[in-house]
Amino acid sequence: MTDADTYALRTRQAVEVAAPALPYQPPALRHYRPRIGLIGAGGIASAHLDAYRSAGWQVAAICNRTRAKAAALAATHAPGAWVTDSYQDLLSDPAIDVVDITPHPADRLPIIEAALRAGKHVLSQKPFVLDLSEGQRLVALARDRGVKLAVNQNGRWAPHLAWMRAAVRAGHVGDVISAHASLHWNHGWIAGTPFERIEDVILYDFAIHWFDFLASVIPGAESVFAMSGHATGQGAKVPLMAQVLVRMPGGQASLILDGGAPFGPRDTTYIAGTKGSLHSDGPDLGRQSVSLTTAAGVARPHLTGTWFNDGFRGAMGALLVAIEDDTEPENGAAENLNSLALAFAAIQSRRTGREVAVGSATRLEV
Repeated sequence: MTDADTYALRTRQAVEVAAPALPYQPPALRHYRPRIGLIGAGGIASAHLDAYRSAGWQVAAICNRTRAKAAALAATHAPGAWVTDSYQDLLSDPAIDVVDITPHPADRLPIIEAALRAGKHVLSQKPFVLDLSEGQRLVALARDRGVKLAVNQNGRWAPHLAWMRAAVRAGHVGDVISAHASLHWNHGWIAGTPFERIEDVILYDFAIHWFDFLASVIPGAESVFAMSGHATGQGAKVPLMAQVLVRMPGGQASLILDGGAPFGPRDTTYIAGTKGSLHSDGPDLGRQSVSLTTAAGVARPHLTGTWFNDGFRGAMGALLVAIEDDTEPENGAAENLNSLALAFAAIQSRRTGREVAVGSATRLEV
């Protein structure tokens, strides 16, 4: 063996092999035809409604504290929906089967509880809750009421992340020993918005998708060390740069979040296992090339779809399929508490400068 081989200065060219067929696209209903109510007509609501319309699902009602916003959203995205400024009125409508609840976490908590008590299935916007015990209470309430509670972790159905997760779960890479995501793009659009008032916005609101991804592919997170900082020249007041190191049994994981990079965006994800590895790379979240490398060779799947808006169709679709089949949603709230525990530990570590055991940080102040 030469030094070049030993130090990975060059690698042997892998043969091309066929990519396995994996279930990465948003779930599809067979017969269930729900009537959906949307609570909250903020900026992201139009993406939700566009996804539901493309899937052929009926949005029967839209609620917002400013009724005119609900009416405008209905006119452009759900002409048949009735509008209201009272979420209690929406929840009292027996024709509504499922409720999509989008306000911020503190405002969302009583609405979710009221919806579950009204017997509605619920899709909660992410991050789910600010307190893990409150999340556990809502999970128990949903179980007691016989309804489903899921979280809109729409990144789960970004085609590249969904395919990689499916490959891990199908055993194509064996036991996962490392998982790393590096995200380099300009998150400076938050300057002048309410997001700029959240000190840990880069770890809290932005990285929640990748904490959820890590939690879904690694065998368990033990502890986290995280840091953040300002990028030279950034316009936003809060840190846009962060790094997260995760201890896990038999391996490691990490996130690099360069939210202050103004040029040359790049998003790369890498997973190594005992039998193979997965790699995804591209200039942004919408254009990603994925490969699976094993002893047999390298497979390059041709993926279709985009995060926006397939991710939103996937999150609601997973809930609706679970209702149809009476199973736990893939994006169920109980599982999502693991993702939140990882995120809360990272934020606590950033604030204290110490490594934090996952599960020891149970509440987040924002």
